[in-house]
Amino acid sequence: MGDPRDKFELNENGIPNFDRLPLRKGDPMLAAWGLYGDHDELGTLNRLTDARVAAAARSEIQTGARVSMNWPLNAQEKGSFFNRRLFHQEMFAKPPRTVNDDIWTFNSQCSSQWDGLRHFGYQKERKFYNGVTMDDIHACDVETGEKSTVNGIQAWAEKGIVGRGVLVDYYSWRLAQGYNEKSNAADAFATTPISPADLKACLAAQGTEVRFGDVLLVRSGWMAAHASKTEAEIKALQAEFPQHRFVGLEQSEEMLRWIWESFSAVAGDQPSLECWPTQKDWSLHEVLLSGWGCPIGELFHLEKLAEECRRLNRWSFFVASEPCNVEGGVASPPNILAIF
Repeated sequence: MGDPRDKFELNENGIPNFDRLPLRKGDPMLAAWGLYGDHDELGTLNRLTDARVAAAARSEIQTGARVSMNWPLNAQEKGSFFNRRLFHQEMFAKPPRTVNDDIWTFNSQCSSQWDGLRHFGYQKERKFYNGVTMDDIHACDVETGEKSTVNGIQAWAEKGIVGRGVLVDYYSWRLAQGYNEKSNAADAFATTPISPADLKACLAAQGTEVRFGDVLLVRSGWMAAHASKTEAEIKALQAEFPQHRFVGLEQSEEMLRWIWESFSAVAGDQPSLECWPTQKDWSLHEVLLSGWGCPIGELFHLEKLAEECRRLNRWSFFVASEPCNVEGGVASPPNILAIF
């Protein structure tokens, strides 16, 4: 069976140039449907080849130090953004043995998360990655009762999201330029766009090289702003749903071009990755998730990672993330580590 990409004109990285998108006439904005086959469920994770992962391990794992990027599942224990169900743990003893069990119930996006390919479709076309529809996702076999798993998170759990990661410590970079924590506390909860030019300037200041297939992590300062607010202030901000406002990546062709040409997955420390609400009549979620099959990470806890990067004076590392193996899952905690 041949490589589905053979029918497209590819560049040196094995992908079509950005200006060739969408790949097929009539497909939605910038869609790369069919690049890896009509039934592909990995999207840009196809860029994480065995050779690329092995090279990342050789270059990035030097000390063995490990840093978690997982916010506690109960971090939003009294309220959540986007009105999502909170984490709840029920622990119980099992006498007469000296044994405990527990049951967890939670929305898969109540804390650190990967948005999967069932989460956010093209809103006008009402389609998900590779043209999958809501009916396809919610389908259930009338005879067997078997539910559809198309575009489910289980496809990512097969090999995980593993490779070279780069941190753009945008927040520290801005502080070094005279930005202050008081301004950040306001900007983090406003529709504040982060431009690709600023992200690239931050990378240059860090001395960080981007390599094709990297996992991009952006520390916007949202987590720091969240930590600075009182419980009452956070509750008031959560109550603003559905009019939430967050700092994040700007919606622009330049931002999309940079992501397409560089990364296998993108993540940030805020609830929406992109500045919210969108400033365009489209969102990054539509193109990244449903156009390219690119994982979006949100609410990653990057504070300790930023500290370790500053200590070592390097902002690249090996990333190992294993999404939960839930057939038909919409999203998942990332279960993610940086390894230096």
